[in-house]
Amino acid sequence: MSSLKKQSGSLQEKAGISPPEITNSAAISQIQINRRKQPSSDELIKGILDQNRTALSRAITLVESTHPEHAEKANDVIKGCLPHANRSIRIGITGVPGVGKSTFIEAFGKFLTALGKKVAVLAVDPSSSLSHGSILGDKTRMEELVKDENAFIRPSASGDTLGGVARKTRESIILCEAAGFDTIIIETVGVGQSETAVHSMVDFFLLLKISGAGDELQGIKRGIMEMADAIVINKADGDNIKKANQAKLEFNRALHLFPPKKSTWQPKVTTCSAITNDGIPEIWDTISSYFEMTNETGYFQEKRKDQNQFWMIETINEQLKLNFYNKPEIITQLEQNKKAVQNDELSPFAAAQRLLKLYFEERTK
Repeated sequence: MSSLKKQSGSLQEKAGISPPEITNSAAISQIQINRRKQPSSDELIKGILDQNRTALSRAITLVESTHPEHAEKANDVIKGCLPHANRSIRIGITGVPGVGKSTFIEAFGKFLTALGKKVAVLAVDPSSSLSHGSILGDKTRMEELVKDENAFIRPSASGDTLGGVARKTRESIILCEAAGFDTIIIETVGVGQSETAVHSMVDFFLLLKISGAGDELQGIKRGIMEMADAIVINKADGDNIKKANQAKLEFNRALHLFPPKKSTWQPKVTTCSAITNDGIPEIWDTISSYFEMTNETGYFQEKRKDQNQFWMIETINEQLKLNFYNKPEIITQLEQNKKAVQNDELSPFAAAQRLLKLYFEERTK
């Protein structure tokens, strides 16, 4: 009986340390007010131009927002930053999952900051098509680069837009440039049509590959190969060096089968190891050579102008689509037409025409 009492006594909860009393309620209230207070457009612009990371992060969050009330404020911020943008080189990096994109970008980014460059990494994380959630783990994977004072890493959920590229990545580039970053790296999810979207917003497009995965020849797909300005065989270390060099030869042969690029640039194939840093300086030399050549020929500026025009059209298309699907009368009629199409009472084309006609009739009222 006594032992039972001892056991029950040992399980009794002991009183812990009492939390300190809040002695300055006014200060606490002020902190809460400051957290709730959103900076104005002018405050965000000033913060970005002063290279304030918090202001930059807040502005990117603003332009990524789908809330209608945020759109006008975001446009004001972008307009204020635009005169201070377009002073960087934009690099797109893609490759299938597992190719080592994050490890490569960290090694490459650290190399660039050591040269005195200011590097912004806009990493697009894939969103689940079911839950629409995203891990946003690039900051975790790039442990060293995230601590570098000359680097800024911003993971964004891809959502369901243009091949997995975050809807506002283009505007985020402008904000990062205005904040003084001279090298912008955009990492794609490496699946679907994300490469096409990234290619349309960068100056240099780099394709990461690995050897020994059985995809040397299978990976030579016309679309992605034509877009690439350089192909880098990653993980060329240890026992993989010989395989990487063999893959380099095969890709070099394949590149000669494609027609010349409009830029007249001949894509390069190199090998590297993001672990040992072998080959990293050569990749930057390749990008620098491309930058110099296209600047001399005027292609660099011409491509930027074409990209601006492309994104204007894309934005119009996106806005029209959002406007269409957010109309209350369309929402109601869409559900009814969906059922009619499913039951073969109406063809998909006739249903689409009916909805579009309704949309335009409502617009003219």
